[in-house]
Amino acid sequence: MKRFAIALISACLLAYGNASAEQSPPYKHHPAEILLVGNKGEDSLSFIDLKTGREVARRDTGKNPHEVAISPNGRLAAIVSYGAEHIDIFDIAAREKIETIALTPNKSPHGIVWLDDGRIIASTEGSDSIAIVSPPKGESQTREISQISTGQKGSHMVVVTPDKSRAFVSNMQSGTVSVLDLNNNRKITDLPAGTEPEGLAITPDGKTIWVADRRGDSLRIFDTRTFEELAILKTGKFPIRVAISPDGRTAVTSNYADGALGLFDVETRKSKGGITISGTVKAGQVTILFSPDGKRLYAAETGLNRIAEIDMVEGELIGRLAGGANGDGLGITGFVGAPEAD
Repeated sequence: MKRFAIALISACLLAYGNASAEQSPPYKHHPAEILLVGNKGEDSLSFIDLKTGREVARRDTGKNPHEVAISPNGRLAAIVSYGAEHIDIFDIAAREKIETIALTPNKSPHGIVWLDDGRIIASTEGSDSIAIVSPPKGESQTREISQISTGQKGSHMVVVTPDKSRAFVSNMQSGTVSVLDLNNNRKITDLPAGTEPEGLAITPDGKTIWVADRRGDSLRIFDTRTFEELAILKTGKFPIRVAISPDGRTAVTSNYADGALGLFDVETRKSKGGITISGTVKAGQVTILFSPDGKRLYAAETGLNRIAEIDMVEGELIGRLAGGANGDGLGITGFVGAPEAD
């Protein structure tokens, strides 16, 4: 009987191990990079070493952190605090918060972009505007805050053209995308963009912007100079984010209700199929982010407190990384130089 019990337990453990392996393949080692994850369920920022696949630090942020942006030199990370109306700046190597930037009178920051001229742009949903943060100036290293109003409702995500002349902001409640002139601090126009546009991505050449209409299950493509709508593409269910590969060839949607990715050829504007990640809405799949070389993609499974890693060359799930509660916003940098794990 004792031998039978041991054999039964061993069989169960083996079966469990096989099932787990099917859900999360063994982690593959990568070049030294750090993945940062904003954990909106517990007000923290996770630092994950992609060489080992392990979280090496977790630090407190402001209330309800969302999107993450990396500085041009890769050494700093900025994360918005949607519930605290500020931006936290972290030294990535030291894994410490070094600055907090108040955005008032702008409210509820959500999307964020760190430009190569040092400015930080955040979409501030609570005031239907974007906040423009200058680089630190003078001996006191002070920053100036300016803003541009969208005049729309639900100004949620923001992207900027490579030449830094224009920002595009998705306005979910208004069903539009605002075009803002960053050189003259004014709004140019609003583009009708479906039922509830949210995710945004601009191609590396700056010529087109891809807008994910999550309620309309579609991608809308616009010319960034003429604002002409070039195409409307059918997607999977509830495309909450869109990302463009670093080489500019592939657009990817994060389909929240499908637990899957949709793939599209940027040049032909045609579907290239998809990749199932969890296959369920329970995963709460939201933010997606390409690795710098474009070979991998990270998808925040917010509902399951983990990050899926996808091999974009083979089109398959590599594994999953553990983070904090409701991890959503993502950033990645090749600058490491970090201390030992906490």
